Order: sequence, then structure tokens, then C-alpha cells
Amino acid sequence: MPLIIETIVTTVSPEGKLHLVPFGLIREDDAPEAEAYVLAPFRPSPTIENLQARPYFAASSPRDIRVIAGAVTGRRDWPTEPCEAIPGRRLADSFGHAEFEVASVQDDDQRPRFRGRIRHMAAHAPFIGYNRAQAAVLEAAVLSTRLHMLEPAKILSEMTYLAIAIAKTAGPREREAWGWIEDKIAAALGPDARILGREDR
Repeated sequence: MPLIIETIVTTVSPEGKLHLVPFGLIREDDAPEAEAYVLAPFRPSPTIENLQARPYFAASSPRDIRVIAGAVTGRRDWPTEPCEAIPGRRLADSFGHAEFEVASVQDDDQRPRFRGRIRHMAAHAPFIGYNRAQAAVLEAAVLSTRLHMLEPAKILSEMTYLAIAIAKTAGPREREAWGWIEDKIAAALGPDARILGREDR
């Protein structure tokens, strides 16, 4: 079973506009190391359009979990820096990043697969691990992108469980990120979808 790594992927449009989005980067163990990573966006996607025009992307591991929560709630203006080996930019505040050139494309009507060839990798800060609240924000962010696919009862059940980690271990950044996600879910499902009140954030 392939390993899926939650990252921030950046691509650039033909006009030079940066697109920043959370993505599960697929690592295939049976592929050569230099080409073991696959990006598989669902159509329609600006990422697909950008990769077709400019076949490069960067994947970064954010130090601030708000980047992931922000990107799925319309907050995409996070600091970036120029890439080293490809024409593009990567997330500035990251534990590390990798830069890829698209080596091949497996086309598909629903989800094409872009296999990346590593052009550059770098570590920027020590990574000891995420705490429970950061992991909960990550899971809630993914859940918030499935509102059109899952039953409301399933979403509320998952959010209720994840909220336990927020209540127990979240700091200010995690609580802010959680609030953004709850706002998004409440806008779709109604105010009763809020698990933690604003006074608890």
C-alpha cells in the first residue's frame, strides 16, 4: 500500500500566479527513489492546469498547522520563497521541502497521475513530531474537503472525536485553525455543527 504524505504543494500558472494547496503526496515503494512520488489531483483542478503548462511542483511540510487549515478555508496567502532547482516557489516556514519536475503523466478523466522526478530536497528545521491537536486539525481539514461526499452525521461524529484533542492539547495556533474549519463546516451544515464554542477556542 502506498504511503501518503500530507504536504503543501505549490505550482505556478502560465501567467506566473502561485497556487498553494494541501495535497497527499503519494510515495510508491516499488518505484525508483528519484521518481517514487506521485501527485494525483481530482479534476477540475488549478494544479492540473498549472502542471500541464509548467510541469514543476514543490512539496513542503509546514511548521504551522494553520497553513493547512487556512488553505482549505480560503486563506492561501502564506509566505513563500523561490525554489532552488525548478521555476517556482515553496512554502517558506517548513520543516523541509522537495522540488519536482514532472517525469510522466498517466492521464485519466477523473484523476490524472503526475509522477515527479526529484530535482532538489532540503531540510530547514528539526522535526520531532506533531502534537495531538495538530494531528486533529490535519484530519479535520481533510474532512472539511469531503462535505459533498459524506453524510452530515458522519462529519459531526468525526469532528466530535477530533475536538477532544483540541480541547486537551491545542495552543493558540491550533485553536485558530480549528475555528476556521468549524466555520466552514457550520456554513455548510448549520450552526449546530459547531463542536467547540468560540469561548472554548
